[in-house]
Amino acid sequence: MKKRIAVVGAGPGGLAAAMLLASKGFEVDVYEKNNTVGGRNAAIEMEGFRFDVGPTFLSMIHIVDELFEAAGRNMHDYMDLVELPEMYQLTFDGGRTLDMTRDREEMKRRIEAAYPGNSAGYDQFLYESSKKLAALTPILQSRMDKLIHYMRPSVMKALPELELGKTLYDVLSRYFNHEELKLAFTFQSKYLGMSPWECPGAFSILSYMEHAYGIYHPIGGVNQLSHSMAKVVEEYGGRIHLGQGVKKFKLDGKKVTGLLLENGEQVDVDEVVVNGDFGHVMTNLVDEGILKKYSTENLEKKKYSCSTFMLYLGLDKKYDLPHHNIVFAKDYKTNVEEITHTRKLSADPSIYVQNASVTDPTLAPEGQSALYILAPVPNNDSKIGWAEEQQAFRDLVIRTIEEKSGFEDLSKHIVVEKMLTPVNWQQDFSVYKGATFNLGHQLSQMMVFRPHNKFEELDHCWLVGGGTHPGSGLPTILESARIVTNGILAEQGKDRIPVGLLPAWEGTA
Repeated sequence: MKKRIAVVGAGPGGLAAAMLLASKGFEVDVYEKNNTVGGRNAAIEMEGFRFDVGPTFLSMIHIVDELFEAAGRNMHDYMDLVELPEMYQLTFDGGRTLDMTRDREEMKRRIEAAYPGNSAGYDQFLYESSKKLAALTPILQSRMDKLIHYMRPSVMKALPELELGKTLYDVLSRYFNHEELKLAFTFQSKYLGMSPWECPGAFSILSYMEHAYGIYHPIGGVNQLSHSMAKVVEEYGGRIHLGQGVKKFKLDGKKVTGLLLENGEQVDVDEVVVNGDFGHVMTNLVDEGILKKYSTENLEKKKYSCSTFMLYLGLDKKYDLPHHNIVFAKDYKTNVEEITHTRKLSADPSIYVQNASVTDPTLAPEGQSALYILAPVPNNDSKIGWAEEQQAFRDLVIRTIEEKSGFEDLSKHIVVEKMLTPVNWQQDFSVYKGATFNLGHQLSQMMVFRPHNKFEELDHCWLVGGGTHPGSGLPTILESARIVTNGILAEQGKDRIPVGLLPAWEGTA
């Protein structure tokens, strides 16, 4: 008899696990409270415009490739991927720009032209970061459930690369002496919702991964990743139940035996894979008093990422500007302090703008474009009154983009608009505290000190997604799905899914 596995949440981690498990012969049911798959990797559709809700590019594409291959499929049969060799344009105070490219020699020329004497630091950054990623990859691909796991030879080898005691900003200061260049290679800490002045130095691998392995846009948006995995789930007989949220876990002591759905239906399962936001699930799907380590009281004491203020704008024109754009605040460090510590809205925010219609004509009606705007802001621990503040902050964000970037007269070309605040993230997407990037990635909340993939407080319960090991971000979320699938396969006496070697890159020699 097939083992029945329920997946709670149809985000990318849950769908990746469902795809792999269904392909290995398990009976898989995915329960998703929304009416579409994807979670934070879903799409927003408005009057002929399509926007990604959250992630806006794919990196470390070989991981996606490996997971589809493990499921007996070819990702290219499901997605049309376009590499963006011109990765993003950075705009600094005074209007200075730096276009980041994956072309190593061209990137060195651009650095040397703008910041004389710093191109050699780029070579050093690439070389040392390649060794760091190679050393850390086994940790990112394996369960880290017990302190003894730190004694594995691969982990012992990797520990020096964690740069204990050094922040991301410290590490980049080894390579570059110009402040703007340091920011150009540390802003990726925002993918974790953290400050580069606090983010562990190990995360210099984030910018390296982009420069070494490129960034990709799937035609139709990054949401196509979730739709593609959902198709594979169903091809293997798995069922995806949309509009069917989970109300509670059915428990026999600490053993999860099934699910109580919001429609009143009860389902019995052998294993449950949780892809819902960790804090939300543990405070809503498990009755108070069951959990000890992750009780509501203890969850409150954890550190959480920042949140994001989002605008999705349908425009009646196209701007001939880069696909990805980042506009830095005049005083970036103060801006980050306001987001992560003083927890107030910045008068001078940093802003990310995705102008994907220059690459992908399917996102908007002909001659028009879909613009995605993100400004990092404090999470809901800030007690910011978004109902009163959101319109003024929205106007500030639009005005800042018009004044500091090439999106001139942007406000005159908006024909459709949607806004998400941290409150919307919490209420509409069930994101605990509106912390878009989940639990913080301080060393005290990573690896063994992060909620385990085989959840330590409930039996027959597994975790995937940004709230567990290895952490937030699509590549690591997908790795969490592979880790969980291999854990379940091992317990059933089945062959594990192979983990591929890190692809070679000629720039690391």
